[in-house]
Amino acid sequence: MTVTIDLSAERFAELTTIAEAAGVPVEEWLHREVEGLIDRNRSFRSAADYVLEKNAELYRRLAK
Repeated sequence: MTVTIDLSAERFAELTTIAEAAGVPVEEWLHREVEGLIDRNRSFRSAADYVLEKNAELYRRLAK
């Protein structure tokens, strides 16, 4: 799937500099960053679900 975003010329230049410093094309750098963001979000949700499930009884008692 392809996604298109609008960036100012200044922001695109910054992005290009960052990608070049990482030694990869802009598209690859963005792809890696988006994948990392999705993975971190998934990990956070998984941890939050675990804590909520583990402490469900405590939360029910505190709500009374």
